[in-house]
Amino acid sequence: MRIDIAAPDLLWARWGALAAALTALGHPDVYWCDADGAHHDDHGGNWARLVLVEGGRAVLFGYDHEYSDTAGLSPPLDLLAGAPGWLPWPELVRHAADDQLGYVYWYDGGHWSRVPYPESQVADGLPETAGAVLDDARARQELGEVVFSWGGHQPADLPTERAEVAVAAGRLLDAAAGGVLDGVVLAGLLGRIDPTGPADGGPGATGPADSGPGATSPADSGPGATGGVDLAAGLAVAARAGLRADGVRPVVPAAAGPPPRRIRRLSEDQHDRLVWTAMRQAEETPRPVPAPTLELTALIEWARDRAPSTLSFQVTDTSLSQHRDGATPAGRPGDDDWAAFRKAGDLVRRLRQAEADPAYGCWIFLRVAASADGVTVTRCYDSWPRWIPHEDRGGPWRSHLRPEVERRAAAYRPAWSVLLDPEVAYLGPPPPFDTLPVD
Repeated sequence: MRIDIAAPDLLWARWGALAAALTALGHPDVYWCDADGAHHDDHGGNWARLVLVEGGRAVLFGYDHEYSDTAGLSPPLDLLAGAPGWLPWPELVRHAADDQLGYVYWYDGGHWSRVPYPESQVADGLPETAGAVLDDARARQELGEVVFSWGGHQPADLPTERAEVAVAAGRLLDAAAGGVLDGVVLAGLLGRIDPTGPADGGPGATGPADSGPGATSPADSGPGATGGVDLAAGLAVAARAGLRADGVRPVVPAAAGPPPRRIRRLSEDQHDRLVWTAMRQAEETPRPVPAPTLELTALIEWARDRAPSTLSFQVTDTSLSQHRDGATPAGRPGDDDWAAFRKAGDLVRRLRQAEADPAYGCWIFLRVAASADGVTVTRCYDSWPRWIPHEDRGGPWRSHLRPEVERRAAAYRPAWSVLLDPEVAYLGPPPPFDTLPVD
């Protein structure tokens, strides 16, 4: 599927301009360029990469933990299905295996392509992670933020200087695109920044900002030559990116073809629903009824005082949810709904801990039914009972269930525990679970 994105050389130039500007301010790990390509990392779990490949080709890929919906679609979307063999496959496969690949765009024959998405509006994270290089206006805006946000520049006349910075940013971008980025254009953007804090002398207080074309370049004068801005560091980045005179942009060799790789067959959501479906069809393995404890007595007395009521609980080591059948339990004077929930949860957790057995394990579901005739307590260790609503999507997560069943003796591990293996998402469920619905 063809996609309209600017040519790789232009993306690269914008990327390198941002890298040079931020590195000059002491931030070399946000945008940078090296022999492996161009990198962006916001240090919040979101990143983007641009790699130039021999033969005039390129690949743009990345991930945003909030906006890359493509990484969690049901059924899973293989972003590398049918992708060309010259891509940097080891890196792409590694990110895909970690479920941290939101988009892959490849450039060949003068246009960008990607796999088709099942929904036209599905978000892949490209604008959020690489938006600063996708168009010229956004790149100028981002360079302005380098001055006013990263650099902390506070001019007396903000509208006027924003306009001046926009012009300086445009010159820097043009120089990067032309491969002639030098100290003059970099100082034209950054020279106005005061290293001691908000500027008191107004725009241009640090001098070199308005030097203009033809001024002596401060490129070789070392760190601090423009008042703390390390132009030499920024220009070194530009040189590595091939954006200076006689520079050569780093190009990686084409790969020989895709390696063997695992392809996800079940999404995280589908995998959970597969486990829950199997739990609903499971039966309980016979166990002795736990011996009476003080914790059981406390829960029964609490429920008896609030009869008639029926409460059901879904509990693991790290989670608890409560379900009510009918009306809220009758409370004592001063009780409120939240207080009743907290008290019940506390009593249930204590009971579960008291009844834990190294062989039989812990129950996962508990039902406490109080009436005028007494209190009935029902436990389920292996199955999802009818008295917990099956339409709820909030079942026990696989990451919570695995430690629950692994510490039991083998004879008391339910058959569905094999589905907790992460490899099931790639290999598919084994019989007899391979016929269970997952959607």
